[in-house]
Order: sequence, then structure tokens, then C-alpha cells
Amino acid sequence: MGDQKVALVLHLPPRIPAPCVVACHGLGASKNSDKYLLLGREFPRVGQALCRFDFRGSGESDGAYAETTVATRVADLKAVLDFLAEHPALSGRVGLLGSSMGGFIALHVAASRRPAMPVVTWNAPATLRGLLKSSSSDLAGLGRPFFDELDTGAFADTPAGVGLSLTIQAERDEVVPPSHGRLLFDRAADPRDLHILKGADHRLSDMAHRTEAVALSLSWLTRYLV
Repeated sequence: MGDQKVALVLHLPPRIPAPCVVACHGLGASKNSDKYLLLGREFPRVGQALCRFDFRGSGESDGAYAETTVATRVADLKAVLDFLAEHPALSGRVGLLGSSMGGFIALHVAASRRPAMPVVTWNAPATLRGLLKSSSSDLAGLGRPFFDELDTGAFADTPAGVGLSLTIQAERDEVVPPSHGRLLFDRAADPRDLHILKGADHRLSDMAHRTEAVALSLSWLTRYLV
């Protein structure tokens, strides 16, 4: 990204070239959060590579968190996809999995890619328009550029018409209202699906809920990546 580097880790299955799923973390997280380490273990077991990376301003990537926006995150994900497209261990088939804001970013990027790529979201917002009134600790550290961009309406809502989309929504999400999951599903194009994780919170802190989300994601992405 110019003179700024985006850090990533690629987990490969025994048999290559392989399809690849790119995992996109949310605000306040990084590629080394427990959820993404779990994905890095589970996806190669079923023959899929898993790429986890840090958006600029997070983890081991360059840049200042306070200077990041939705647009910078979209650019980071596109740069990662461009890099992976040239990787000799990958088949060229790519899917996206994003949690919270990472899911929001994944949908924006999926909407612009041809051919279509499968995308799975975990507790992703359908709109960011209510963020200015939010008291979530996840917003800590975001700077003026993020909110100035939001004021313009750019990237304020998820795009409509994204197909091959699985929406996974926690029933007791305390950060993203569960109604957002239904909105995401309604905006998506077929094939699409919506799964509500009964009793789950935003971070899927119960390992049973996290394991269920991983299994659902693997099933969906395997269906459309082979």
C-alpha cells in the first residue's frame, strides 16, 4: 500500500494448489485474535488455505489506527486479494469471511469483484449510520477521518445484491443489533442464507457458538469454492 505494509499469514493445506479464504478482522481486533487463529487451524484441515491479515493501523501492519477509514480497509483487502492472486500455492478460487466491521468490508469488496466470490459474515453491521451515537468500546481510537467519511454517506451502508452470501448473526449481540442480520440477508442476492446463533454474543465468546460458526462457514465456503 504505497510505502505502508500490510502484514498477513497464509495457512496452507497439505494438497496445493488450493482455494483460499481471506479472514477480515473487526475494529479493535487483529489477525492474531483467537477467532482467526482458530480459522487458521480448521480451514486447512478440509483442504482450504486461510489467509489472516491486519488492516493498516492494526496488529503488525503499518499505519496509524486513528487515520484509518472504511475506504482504507477496502483498499487493504483489495491489495491482499491482488497479492494472493499471484501466489503459486493457490488455485485462484477465493472466498471472504469477515467478523463485525470485517464483514462490512468484505461485503463492499465482494460487490465489486467479478467473477462473484462467496462471502460469510459474522455479526456484521448492515449500516454504520448509528455509530456516532454508539458507546461501544470498539470505537475507541478511531479518528476524525473515519467519522468525516461517514458524514459524507460514503460506505455508510452495505451494498445490495451480493450473492453467494451467508449471514451469521448472534441472537444476543450486544454491539450490532441482531436486526442487522436480517437486513443483510434481505439485501443479498441468491444464493444466500441467514443463520441465527441462539444465545450467542457479539464476540462468540462461548466456544460452542464459535465452533458452530466455523462449521457453518466451512460448509458454505466449501460448497462455492470447489
